[in-house]
Amino acid sequence: MTDDSPTPSAGPGGLRALLPDLSPWRASPDFRRLWVAGLITNFGSFLTLVALPVQIKELTGSAAAVGAIGAVELVPLVVFGLYGGALADAWDKRKLIVWTEAGQGVLCAVLLVNALVPSPAVWPLYAVAACTSALGAVQRPALDALIPRIVAHEHLPAAASLNALRWQVGGIAGPALAGLVVAYAGLGWAYAVDLVTFLLSVVLVAGLASSPASHEARKPSWAAIAEGARYAWHRKELLGTYAIDLAAMFLAMPLAVLPFLADELDAEWSLGLMYAAIPAGSLLVGVSSGWTSRVHRHGRMVALAAAGWGVAVAAAGVAGNVWLVLLCFVLAGACDMVSGIFRGAMWNQTIPDELRGRLAGIELLSYSVGPQLGQVRAGGTAALAGVRASVWSGGLLCAGAVGLLALCLPTMMAYDARTDEHAVRLREKRAAEAAATPTAAPVAAEE
Repeated sequence: MTDDSPTPSAGPGGLRALLPDLSPWRASPDFRRLWVAGLITNFGSFLTLVALPVQIKELTGSAAAVGAIGAVELVPLVVFGLYGGALADAWDKRKLIVWTEAGQGVLCAVLLVNALVPSPAVWPLYAVAACTSALGAVQRPALDALIPRIVAHEHLPAAASLNALRWQVGGIAGPALAGLVVAYAGLGWAYAVDLVTFLLSVVLVAGLASSPASHEARKPSWAAIAEGARYAWHRKELLGTYAIDLAAMFLAMPLAVLPFLADELDAEWSLGLMYAAIPAGSLLVGVSSGWTSRVHRHGRMVALAAAGWGVAVAAAGVAGNVWLVLLCFVLAGACDMVSGIFRGAMWNQTIPDELRGRLAGIELLSYSVGPQLGQVRAGGTAALAGVRASVWSGGLLCAGAVGLLALCLPTMMAYDARTDEHAVRLREKRAAEAAATPTAAPVAAEE
C-alpha cells in the first residue's frame, strides 16, 4: 500500500467516502449523455463478445480458430488506432463518434443476417471482427479526447471511475444474459439485441455538443502521428503504463479459452458467468471508488494492480472448482479496474489537448492490442499444452513481467500527481482558462 493511500473513517462519513464521486455526472450534461450512450452500447457489445466466439466454436470446434479472432483484429486495430488518434485531434470529435457508432451497427446487422441463414459461414465472422476493430480504433481516441473537454480537470479521476463503472455494468449484464440467450434463444437474438443498442446509442451521441479541433492541432498525417509518438517516448512514466498494460493483457487475458474451460470443468452453464466475473470484480471496485481520488502515486498503483491481475488469473487456471475459478476471475477484474483507473488519471491529467487524440491512439494500442494478441496466445497455448496450462502459465508470466518492468521504470514508480511537472502545468492552464471564461461550461472546446 502506498504511503498516501486513504485511511477509511468510521461511520456514515467513511461509507460515503467510498462511494463513486458523481461530480462529473452532475456538472456536465454532455458527460451524462455520453455515459448513458456508452452503457447501452456496451451492454449490446458484450452480447456479441460472447456470441461470436461461441459461434466460431460451434462451426469449427477449434480453440485456435477462436483465438484467431484476435489475429484478424490486430492489424486494423494498430493502423486505424494510430490514424484515428490523428483524426481525433484534427476533426470534430462528435462527428467521428456518431459515424463510427453507426458503422458498427451496420456490421452487427451483417452478423445477424449470417446467423439467420440456413448454413452460416465462418469468413463473415472474421471479416466483421476486422471491420469492427477498425471502426472501434477510429472511435476510441475521439471518445478519450472528448472527456477532458467536457469534464473539469479536477473531476477527471472521478470521470475515469464512472466510465469504468459503466463498462462493468454492461460487462456483467451482457455476458450473463448472453449465455442464456445463446443457449435458449439462439445466436441471432444476441446479435439482434446488439443492433438495437447501437441504434439507441447513435441517437444519444448525435445530441452531443460539437467538439472541433483546437487551434494547435495538426492535420491528420503520418508526420502528425510521429509527433505524438515522439512526445510519448519522452514521457517515460506514460510509456511505463503502456508497457505494463500490454504485458498484462497479452500474457494473461483468458477470454479466448473460456468456452473450453467451461467444458473442462463440466460446467457449460457457467460460460456466461465466466465472461461476467471479470467485469463483476471491476464493478466492486467501481462502486467503492471514492478512495481513488485521494491516491496520488498513480504509477505504483498501476504496477501493483497489474501484478495482482496476473496472480489471480494464474489461480483461476489451477483451481479445480468452477466457483473458485469464478472467484479468481472476480479478483482479477478488481485488480484490472484499479490499474485502469490510475492509468486513465495519469493520461488525462498530463497530456496537452492538442496531442490528446494521438496519445489516445497510442493508449488504444496498449490496452487493446494486448488483449487481441492475448487471444492468439491463449488459444495457441491451449492447443499445445491444454486449456488449464494456458490460463495459469499466462498469469504467472504476467506477474513476473510486471515485476521486471516496475524495476526498470523508476520514473513511473515515482510519479506523483501533486508534483509532476506535466500535471501541474496542465492544471494551471485549465485554471487560467476557467478564470478567463467564468460563464463558460467547465471545460469547453476551443473554437
